[in-house]
Amino acid sequence: METLNAAELLAALGHESRLAIFRHLVEAGADGMNASAIGEQLGIQPATLSFHLAHLSRVGLIRGERESRFIHYSVNFETMDELIAFMTHNCCQGQACLPKTSEVNTTAKRRSRKPTSLSKKGKS
Repeated sequence: METLNAAELLAALGHESRLAIFRHLVEAGADGMNASAIGEQLGIQPATLSFHLAHLSRVGLIRGERESRFIHYSVNFETMDELIAFMTHNCCQGQACLPKTSEVNTTAKRRSRKPTSLSKKGKS
């Protein structure tokens, strides 16, 4: 992954609503969910949701597939994996310094691991 591409992906995730949408779709897994369900569960108005979904799709973090009148969205896990690998490549000169990252240091582990809530410490 090129630095400019990583910067574009991180910029897309730099908005609170887009980050919430992305994390919600990550939790939904490969099955994803339709736009109306995302909006209802996150409390985002349809026009605003459409704008943010389009932005995440444009940079390649998610993909949408039309199903009748609805669009079904899911995470592009390959792009997410490339971004995580780019961010952690040669971290600390190859030493194990990121305990939470090492718990999920393979694609299979990241995809099978259930996300944990960070809200216990006031983080989201």
